[in-house]
Amino acid sequence: MTFSRNLLSGSGKYLFGLVLLLFVATICLAFSTEESDDFDSSRREILLRRIGHELLLQSGDSTSRVLPVKKISDNEYQISFEKELTFQTDTLVNITQRLLANNAFSQDYVVTVLNCGKSSITYGYAISKNKKDEIVSCKGRKQPTACYIITIKFKPNGITTANTNYFLGGLSFLAVVGFVLLKSVKPRKALPKEENSKTIAFGSVLFDSQKRQLTINDKTIELTGTETRLLLIFAQSPNEIIERSRLQKEIWEDDGVIVGRSLDMFISKLRKKLELDPNSTIVVVRGKGYKLEVGC
Repeated sequence: MTFSRNLLSGSGKYLFGLVLLLFVATICLAFSTEESDDFDSSRREILLRRIGHELLLQSGDSTSRVLPVKKISDNEYQISFEKELTFQTDTLVNITQRLLANNAFSQDYVVTVLNCGKSSITYGYAISKNKKDEIVSCKGRKQPTACYIITIKFKPNGITTANTNYFLGGLSFLAVVGFVLLKSVKPRKALPKEENSKTIAFGSVLFDSQKRQLTINDKTIELTGTETRLLLIFAQSPNEIIERSRLQKEIWEDDGVIVGRSLDMFISKLRKKLELDPNSTIVVVRGKGYKLEVGC
């Protein structure tokens, strides 16, 4: 028995360490994913600002500023300018392709040029690492001088999405593992030491709480652990009313969930197992609880 308790204690420590390791690994993955996303986002913004800078130079403007790049969503950005400008459509296409070509996280994107005043689309195209999916038209056209906003939307990166899914999946897995291990490690509620070796007699019944057995008229009837704990409460106080709340508290409180119908079900099972002794039965006392009635 001592060896079993030590083994359970050792297993509990091992399982606790495993859960802790999984938790730390999941948190580290979350932070590393977040840091990677922030770095990639900052790198993109610098490249986008350079696109605006080179476009101004191509239009002959080396003095006005590219306004701060706006991040509209996780994968969409806006480039705007201090002053009006003019540009060639093929120049814009060439600049974005050249600057974004070596960025592994920016190989698939859609560019839309908006007219500030009219909020209408002036020009647009799509670039993809799969050349069959590219859509580039109207090259060689010079756009009139006006206020323009360039919107660039990138295709969500599969690695980032996968990392997020792994993180969420890891948390779910950790919760399930923790619950299962907690239930498996937690020892069952033991019978009081002084009752372990005691045989209780009532009516024609011999009740051995240690062996979880009833003996009635030389017939042995097996009991479950819950049935044993429940009958022990009744057997220690025969012909006395036991409140329903007390039974629920003492039998199911450690499990964390109390289901009202569970008590009724186990009472019914005990009644059937006591049927061989007509002088011993569990009765309902309305509004109060239950009582083990034992006759002479």
